[in-house]
Amino acid sequence: MSRIGKMPISVLSGVDVKLNGRHVVVKGPKGQLEWTVVPEMEVHLDKNLLEVRNPNPSKRSNSLWGTTRTVLNNLVLGVHTGFKKVLEVEGTGFRVELKGKTLVMVLGFDHDTEYVVSDEIEVEVSQRPLRITLSGIDKQRVGQVAAEIRALKKPEPYHGKGIRYQGEYIRRKTGKSGA
Repeated sequence: MSRIGKMPISVLSGVDVKLNGRHVVVKGPKGQLEWTVVPEMEVHLDKNLLEVRNPNPSKRSNSLWGTTRTVLNNLVLGVHTGFKKVLEVEGTGFRVELKGKTLVMVLGFDHDTEYVVSDEIEVEVSQRPLRITLSGIDKQRVGQVAAEIRALKKPEPYHGKGIRYQGEYIRRKTGKSGA
């Protein structure tokens, strides 16, 4: 039995959930998200509670039960409050500039690195300290964009230069010892 899957999802005020068979549509003050539930699961809506049920337990359905509940909870939270990821850019001479929906970054390469951010993600750049803030209603999409930007220049263990998540700890290595 899934402990997460058994927990009901409380539908927050201002959020409207509609079930059309296996298709779930969630509308809120920040926007609208849709998702199709896997065939093994059943979703029931009772007033302000959304429940995911596993009618025919099997190895596959048991593993998808908690995942289905978590995705539906993220839909409700996303349209109500949204999600945010903050990336910190650290390195001498590193710069980030926002031109429209394109991030232009100087990351120590012999060329500028450009990353075009999709329309559903909002981007803010602060200069001191150098941070990129990504926000949106789809948790998966916000995390994916943050991972793609971080992959452009991963933090290295000797000097700590690169792009990292806020609060991420980089294990530092000692360099050559001058003998």
